[in-house]
Amino acid sequence: MFSQSISPQVIHLVAGGCGGTVGAVITCPLEVVKTRLQSSRASIKFLPTHTISPDGALTQVSRRSLSVIQSLRTICAEEGGTALFRGLGPNIVGIAPSRAIYFAAYANTKNFLNTKLEPESPSVHLLSAAVGGFTSSTCTNPLWLIKTRLQLEHKRGDRYANTWRAVKTVYRTEGIQGFYRGVTASYMGISETMIHFVIYEHIKKWLREQKAYNSDILTAKDFLTFMGAAATSKSIAATMAYPHEVARTRLREEGTKYRSFFQTLSTVLKEEGFRGWYGGLVAHLTRQIPNTAIILVVYELVVYSLNKL
Repeated sequence: MFSQSISPQVIHLVAGGCGGTVGAVITCPLEVVKTRLQSSRASIKFLPTHTISPDGALTQVSRRSLSVIQSLRTICAEEGGTALFRGLGPNIVGIAPSRAIYFAAYANTKNFLNTKLEPESPSVHLLSAAVGGFTSSTCTNPLWLIKTRLQLEHKRGDRYANTWRAVKTVYRTEGIQGFYRGVTASYMGISETMIHFVIYEHIKKWLREQKAYNSDILTAKDFLTFMGAAATSKSIAATMAYPHEVARTRLREEGTKYRSFFQTLSTVLKEEGFRGWYGGLVAHLTRQIPNTAIILVVYELVVYSLNKL
């Protein structure tokens, strides 16, 4: 069979890359909104509300957070529809190797640990997810930093007009170390990945036992089940570990007062309260749940298809 000539490592690399690319393209507008709302300088963070005074004048009385839909409309109105896809270039360039590196490291580590520990146990899934997250974060942080800088640019200017100019600007002003701003927050975010995959593998195992799936013959219904398992596990994990997302975005801002992970969380808490730790959470979940479901379903589908060749 053709699949016998393809190593498992290559299969997982290809599957992870395909899943990540498809998910990134479909959910890019929500990624832009989420990044803007997480930033300390978000231009779409609040919407003024007004009342009419007795003399007929408009008086601003309060400020409320924009919804995801309102945020999308605001960006379109002020910057044009193309602004919803700012940062897509480095995202596409980075997501394929990022997901590929992650899934390859995760699968290989899991295969190794299954021979050393109780096979398919929570400890195996936890350690595999940790290795995958650490490896992926270390290798691809420069791409995510550039993506964040592009998405935070309210108007396309000289400094971050495109990916290449952004790379040159960061290197000229901050040096090589500038490309690794926020990497410590990414390491802290491994906890989210660990929680997510432990829950995902547990749900998938339970569903297989309940439905008595034949792993050699999967139907469309099975892939929808995987999508539901991915969405459920990701929503739980993302909510629990969300503050690291805000800290990572703040650390990646240009020339800010944020210096380290815990210092950033402390500063945000002092200045904005606990609400600051969860800025953009709705946009994050609105994007992450379908994005994760798409990634994992495409991943499972590609692995299944390549193994059947």
